[in-house]
Amino acid sequence: MALAAERALPEANGTELQKVVELLGGTRVLSRRLTSALDAHELLLGGLPASALDYLVGNLVVIGKNESLEKAVGMSLRTWQRRKDAPSKPLSQEQSGRAWKFAEILAKATDVLGTQAEAEQWLERPAIGLDQRRPIDLLGTPAGVELVEDYLERLEYGVYA
Repeated sequence: MALAAERALPEANGTELQKVVELLGGTRVLSRRLTSALDAHELLLGGLPASALDYLVGNLVVIGKNESLEKAVGMSLRTWQRRKDAPSKPLSQEQSGRAWKFAEILAKATDVLGTQAEAEQWLERPAIGLDQRRPIDLLGTPAGVELVEDYLERLEYGVYA
């Protein structure tokens, strides 16, 4: 029984990894194939291509380019505009990590809520389980990210309080 669970775990993690990769533009934008969390780590160490953040933001359905999104991905709109002039320059490790984490949370929320549009709406609405704070506003700090991830997990398993 435990062996079957161990075999299922990497497959589930691989599926989650691929969802994040797709939100960031896939292998075409990332210029490499990611098959493990270590692959993702190596990519983030060198910095995501700026085009990955462009792809992610360009494919948002509900969330606009606003202050909340800026805080979530760790880059002001002005800085992002300047980055467009140098698309070959990779994002910093911090910007890469924040963009990756935003994509992870969006992928997880999409799984839990059914569609990307519903996930984005959820990110922008005050949540009872987060003391009426909007999940997107909490993504600017590691502690806030943890609160959002924990809340998403509770939603997934039907524990709302």
